[in-house]
Amino acid sequence: MGVPILPTISTAFIVISAVLVAIGWVLIAQRKVEAHKKVMFAAGVSALIFFTIYVTRTVFIGNTAFGGPDELKGYYTFFLIFHITLATVGAVFGITSLLSGYKNNLKLHRRVGPITSIIWFFVAITGVVVYFLLYVIYEGGETTSVFKAILGF
Repeated sequence: MGVPILPTISTAFIVISAVLVAIGWVLIAQRKVEAHKKVMFAAGVSALIFFTIYVTRTVFIGNTAFGGPDELKGYYTFFLIFHITLATVGAVFGITSLLSGYKNNLKLHRRVGPITSIIWFFVAITGVVVYFLLYVIYEGGETTSVFKAILGF
């Protein structure tokens, strides 16, 4: 069994975005504001590339259902819903962080930015776990609609 190319590429972009966020965190701690802005913008672009690949694949191909043992499906579904919720919250926080930074609303940016970073690290970690559960540890199930892949109906 080989790993599918689009999920592998999209997962790589989520990891890249999280690494860039970590680099951006270091840069701002060093007071390198312009470098911080550029790296955080690149992190946002990386996350957007992930999202674009994910949505395009979902619309045109479908989602991969969990192919592991039935006794783990409930745990996987709970974990996947947690990941999706975290990613959605992280995206909203990310947009808020990027916009507040570029609009120089530093009071909001300093308050939301660190929270966003932590959320995004967890999004990346849980995304990689989902990828491994779907494509590496277990052979993926059928490719189907998003609702059937996530919820089983």
